[in-house]
Amino acid sequence: MKDTKILLLLVIGVPILGLVYCAFMIGFLLLVPWGQNHPIITAAIFVLTPSIVSGSIWLISSARAKK
Repeated sequence: MKDTKILLLLVIGVPILGLVYCAFMIGFLLLVPWGQNHPIITAAIFVLTPSIVSGSIWLISSARAKK
């Protein structure tokens, strides 16, 4: 893949993915009663999920770069 395609994917794709994730979170809080009754647990899940995913991607790519 060319560098411009990767850059375009990052510049366009990541913000759109973030907007979709925020819309999913708001929809979950509005439509699911459990999410409304347990806001701290729900917020922890929605905060930790992207952190764990991005940390995992970073660690995997770092391990591949060392090989």
